[in-house]
Amino acid sequence: MHLSVQRFCKTMELRNDPSLIEAYKKAHAKGAAWPEITQGMKDVGILDMEIYLLGRKLFMIMDTVADFDHEKAMAELATKPRQGEWEAHMSQFQDSSAEATADQKWQLMERIYKMDE
Repeated sequence: MHLSVQRFCKTMELRNDPSLIEAYKKAHAKGAAWPEITQGMKDVGILDMEIYLLGRKLFMIMDTVADFDHEKAMAELATKPRQGEWEAHMSQFQDSSAEATADQKWQLMERIYKMDE
């Protein structure tokens, strides 16, 4: 059985500081992300998320429920427990404003190719 999902890909850059990049990786190691953050993502319809790193460039793959409304879900996610605290904590690593929301920092990418489409 094939479940219908939406996929979103996003990108962001980290600060150009090897020690901060290592600390960011540790903050995202298995079991290190705050449970409230993971639960908030699930609550708004995010089924799975992966983040990849090349140099200081981050690439996120986010799979969601089929009827996921990205704008609405990101606004709701911003109100979830500890989300603001997590964003403030992560901002020390990210090459963006400390006041920016996750949706402002993570830029949606445009898909330009899909095999067999």
